[in-house]
Amino acid sequence: MKVLIVDDERNIRSSLKKFLSFEDIEAEGAESGEAALAFLEKESFDAVILDLKLPGMNGQDVLEWMQQRGILSPVLMISAHGQIADAVKALKSGAKDYLVKPFDPAELSIKLHELVANRRRENLIEAGERTTGRENAFIGNAPVIRDMLTQIGKIARSDVTVLITGESGTGKEIAAREIHAQSLNSKEPFVAVNIGGIHEGLMESELFGHEKGSFTGAAARKQGLFELAGRGSLFLDEIGEMPMPLQVKLLRVLQERKIRRLGGISDIPINARIISATNRNLEDMIREGRFREDLYFRLNVIRISLPPLRERREDIPLLASHLLARLGQRMGRPSPSLSAEARDRLEAYSFPGNVRELENILERAIIYCEGDTIRKKDIDLHETHDLHETRETSAAKTAAPSGTPEEAPLPEFSPNTAKAGKPLAMADIEKQAIIGTLERCKGNRTKAANELGISRKTLFNKIREYGL
Repeated sequence: MKVLIVDDERNIRSSLKKFLSFEDIEAEGAESGEAALAFLEKESFDAVILDLKLPGMNGQDVLEWMQQRGILSPVLMISAHGQIADAVKALKSGAKDYLVKPFDPAELSIKLHELVANRRRENLIEAGERTTGRENAFIGNAPVIRDMLTQIGKIARSDVTVLITGESGTGKEIAAREIHAQSLNSKEPFVAVNIGGIHEGLMESELFGHEKGSFTGAAARKQGLFELAGRGSLFLDEIGEMPMPLQVKLLRVLQERKIRRLGGISDIPINARIISATNRNLEDMIREGRFREDLYFRLNVIRISLPPLRERREDIPLLASHLLARLGQRMGRPSPSLSAEARDRLEAYSFPGNVRELENILERAIIYCEGDTIRKKDIDLHETHDLHETRETSAAKTAAPSGTPEEAPLPEFSPNTAKAGKPLAMADIEKQAIIGTLERCKGNRTKAANELGISRKTLFNKIREYGL
C-alpha cells in the first residue's frame, strides 16, 4: 500500500511516515495543497491522508481538485475539534472518512486498511462484471512445462512486461494468472480482457474509461480496466487484434505509465503490470504493417512460449484425469475413468485445438459413454478433426483483409443435449453448446464467448446462423 500524507506540520508528516512504515505502508509527505497536486499528477496512491487546514490551497480545495480530475484514491480527512462541520462538508464532497486531532495512529492505520480494502473490493467486483476468465492451474510434468514454470518463477516477482505466445487453447491466460499469483502484488486484482471480444468502437472506453458526457450514452464516469487493475495485473489477450489507433495509445501508456479517460482533462498515473498474449505471429504482422514494431518491443520484454499439447503427449493422461473430474462435477455426475484403449487413442491424436479441444472431446465422451469407463468408441475424434478442417477452409475463404481466421466454436454442452443411444450431429452439438452456455452466463455474450473459447464476433454469427 502507498499513501500520501498532506499536512503542513513537519512532525506530523514524519511521525506518521515512521509509524506507517512499521505497518508495511509506504508513505510520501506533502507540506501543502500545491505540493499534494504535484504528487498526485506524478504517481498513483492507494489513499490520501488530507489535513483540512493548509496554507494556500486548503484540504477542501485539494479534494475538489481530485474530484474534477477524476482521481479516485480514497481520502481520509484529518481536522481539529473546531473543524468538524468542515469535515462533514468534505465527506459530502467525496471524502471517505475523517479523524479529529489528536488521534491514535493505530486508529488511522485501521481506517486506511478499511478504505483501501473497500476500494479494492469494489474494483474487483466491477472488473469481474466486465471481464471474464477461468480460474485454473497448469497440469503437467513434461520437461517443457517444468521449464516454463521455472521461467515464470524467475520473472513473477518483478514488474517486467511479459508477452505470452502459443497456439489457441494452450493456456495463455493460465500462464498469466500464474505470473500474477507468484507476484509481490498477488492480492491485488487480476483483470483479464479479450481484445478480440470487444467491439472496436467500445475498446478505448473499456481500457481507458470515460468521463460523464464524453459521448452519447456516457451518463456517468467510468473507470477503465487499467485503473481497475490497480497495482495488480492487466492481461491483454489477443493483443494482435488491437486496431492500429489503439496500438498508438497503448504504446503511450507503456512509455509514460499514465492514461487519460475519454473526455478527461488530465492524465492519471497507473501501476498495473501489463501481460499480453497472442496466438498470431506478431513479427509477420509487423512486416505486413498491421502491428507497430515499437509497441512490439515494449510488450516483448520477457517472452514466454507455451508448447502445444502434441509436444507434451506424456501429460495427456494427467490432463484427462483432471478434466474428467472437473467435468463430472460440473455435469453433476461421477467422473468416469479412461480405458487403456481410449487413453492410447488420445495420446496418438495431434490435438490442433490443444487442451481446450481435449476438454471438449472428453465432455462428449462423458455423454456417449455407458457406465463408469470411457472406451475407445466413446472418443469421437473424427468430428473434431472435421471441425478443424472446416474452420480452416471457411476461414481461408472468408478471411477479412487482416487475414485473421475466425475461430469456430468447440462444442460444450450438458447431458440433456444427447438423446439416449443416438449420436448428435455436430451442428446440433454446437447449437446446444451455445444455448447452454448463454443460459449459464445469463445472456452475457462476452462471458459466453470466452467460456466457449471463441471470439465475440463468431458467437454473434452463430447466434444468427441458428436463429437463437
